[in-house]
Amino acid sequence: MKESIPVESASAVIDARIRELGDWRGKALAKVREIIHQADPEIVEEWKWVKATSPGTPVFSRGGIVCTAETYKNAVKMTFAKGAALKDPSGVFNSSLDGNVRRAIDIHEGEKINEAALKDLIRAAVALNLKGKSKPKPQRKPKPKPKSRPRRASSKRR
Repeated sequence: MKESIPVESASAVIDARIRELGDWRGKALAKVREIIHQADPEIVEEWKWVKATSPGTPVFSRGGIVCTAETYKNAVKMTFAKGAALKDPSGVFNSSLDGNVRRAIDIHEGEKINEAALKDLIRAAVALNLKGKSKPKPQRKPKPKPKSRPRRASSKRR
């Protein structure tokens, strides 16, 4: 069963995950988290998609999911939920480039993070989320009811 950890304890779970990793991935996750909050201090940390087969995923949201930060054996992957809609002039996205919606950044051991470009992507993702939230959805006009036609007397052929 998928679960979401309450927001107030999600930060503690992310802290624990960073400590648990205890290697370059923990440091990279901590750095990514720091950059995210520098880019937009109003971003909320969540811990989602906890299953029996997965401990869950750190999720960073504001007006919707901005990005996730998953840790794998050889990479820390930041996946931007609406990354395909974002401009990436610095070429920071390096993974999931063929998708129609998401884009990702794989950070490998020893790689330097382009902090300025990453902050720009985070701010753009937040702006995209908030843009979608600020406009009230246009209300659909109810479909006009079909005009009732007078019933014809049935004429059965014999």
